[in-house]
Amino acid sequence: MAIIVQPVTEDFVAEVGDIDLSAPLAAGDIASLRAAFTRYAVLVFPDQRLDDESQLTFARHWGPLETTVFKHRSDHKLRLHENLADVGNLDTENRLLPSDNRQRLYNLGNRLWHTDSSFKRLPAYASMLHARSIPPVGGQTEFADLRAAWDALPAATQRRLDGLVAEHSLMTSRARLGFSDFDDNERRVFAPVPQTVARRLPDSGRMSLYLASHAGAIRGMAREEAEALLAELTAHATQRQFVHSHRWRVGDLVMWDNRCTMHRGMAFDDQRYPRDMRRATVSDVAPTCEQMGLAVAAE
Repeated sequence: MAIIVQPVTEDFVAEVGDIDLSAPLAAGDIASLRAAFTRYAVLVFPDQRLDDESQLTFARHWGPLETTVFKHRSDHKLRLHENLADVGNLDTENRLLPSDNRQRLYNLGNRLWHTDSSFKRLPAYASMLHARSIPPVGGQTEFADLRAAWDALPAATQRRLDGLVAEHSLMTSRARLGFSDFDDNERRVFAPVPQTVARRLPDSGRMSLYLASHAGAIRGMAREEAEALLAELTAHATQRQFVHSHRWRVGDLVMWDNRCTMHRGMAFDDQRYPRDMRRATVSDVAPTCEQMGLAVAAE
């Protein structure tokens, strides 16, 4: 039986049915999923009964797996496999993280508009987040279509953005929330990296903004001007007409294209309700500047 792809809008977000991601996938199904992913950028797979290994097996179809950033912290005990990002609110004993816990405070940064791993020189391509347990209220995830946001910009603004390179760092996004608990190794690993502000997607040929709360500077531009421009672009890209809000159900796996979307988790009572969400992420094929043919010197 062929898989069903049901669009939510004409070219942003689709639900996928008649597929079991825990089972081996036929080449034709993978091809259909790739075509749908290129068009819609966010795919929702309801009622997927996955364990960690089957989730990772599905993710490997899309590229090399990333390792969780918590791996860089020697005093952090991982709850999950190192290739899964733990974006829930549970400790290694599956108890709620207390309000002053470092992991909880770090994860609050997921409530800012961001793109996964734009703070890495080789950033992320696709992320796959699976809901194991969810709060009864709150905790939705919002997605912004940066392709549509680019298309809606005035031509003069598009020309202004051509060739601009922003500096992305995980420490930049966390500083917005007052979080600065990074050790020396993390400060080295999370040093700013260059990313284009706009990029062309090789599979669809569409142009897209490339934004994240991790971006805090633009090369060759005064800091105040850069921050104002990035804030203006983020405000533009997250207008309601570009945003889809996903209400989670247990078993949902949602997959998104980090090259052309931003997302953020919405608030919930994390001191009352458990939320177990596990994300597999795969890397893009090359740095954004390289893909756009920009020669960028190290700083």
